[in-house]
Amino acid sequence: MSALLHQIYLSTPLFILVFIGYGVMRWAQWPKVMSESLSRFVFSLALPAMLFHLMSDFSKLPPVDARLLIAFFGGCFIVFILGRFMAWKLFKLDGVSQSVFALGGIFSNNSMLGLPLAKMMLGDAALPSVALVLVFNSLILWTLVTVSVELAKHGSFSFRGFFHTVKSVLKNPIVFGILTGTAWGLTGWKLPLLIDNTVGMISGAAAPMALLSLGMGLAEYGIGGNWGQSISICVLKLIGHPLAAWGIARLIGLPIMETQAIVLLASIATGVNVYLMARQFKTMEGVMATSLLVSTVLAAVTTPLCVVLAG
Repeated sequence: MSALLHQIYLSTPLFILVFIGYGVMRWAQWPKVMSESLSRFVFSLALPAMLFHLMSDFSKLPPVDARLLIAFFGGCFIVFILGRFMAWKLFKLDGVSQSVFALGGIFSNNSMLGLPLAKMMLGDAALPSVALVLVFNSLILWTLVTVSVELAKHGSFSFRGFFHTVKSVLKNPIVFGILTGTAWGLTGWKLPLLIDNTVGMISGAAAPMALLSLGMGLAEYGIGGNWGQSISICVLKLIGHPLAAWGIARLIGLPIMETQAIVLLASIATGVNVYLMARQFKTMEGVMATSLLVSTVLAAVTTPLCVVLAG
């Protein structure tokens, strides 16, 4: 119990920042352009700078057991299949809606929420594990749901869609920051002091600004849709996904640090990208908006609990 309370204590300031961001948009009536501008700064500059700065010192970082990808994405695949089955049997949804429903159970808000939480709760030693998951996260999960949706709509898979996904992932600023930082780190050279200090200052702003931006973004979404579906997605995301990742990690003998890192990432609330996909396919928008808000609130307790149990 003391370990759980300690982790909740560590994570509480982070969720307070999310609440402050939500409050200034919802109740202080800040203009929407503030949220859009901060989000662009965080996603395009601050988080990539933080990850570049971290990975540029690659030679001094602790080694990472790459099997964590098997545990994390193996858990994703299991929960995705389970989510599609639930959407089909319990809620009688069509193939496209089943895919969006299942994606809600596996796509975490790891950039905005996972990175700051991992840094605060597990320390810098966990960040290489987090970075490795982030490199493959969008590619694997977007490909999975794209294949699922195309099979549901057309009964076939398009390689054009797959290559479009790969291109989008490689242009992602966060992935770019990780890859370029790692490339620099492999050279063994130190960053020039002037650049190191500048990037370091931007990196210091990344975590708090990301959390404020997340809260401001959540204020745009209303609550609606089928509550039964939303609660089911939250259960899959906050309990099913971390449990599946932890089970595979135990099965393959993954070290404790990597296990805690992937369980933390798996337990993070549903990501905003799922809502955007729901809007793109014009299905389950209200359900996904509700899932975003509810899972973010519940994760303030469930994520520390998962990290403690994984440890």
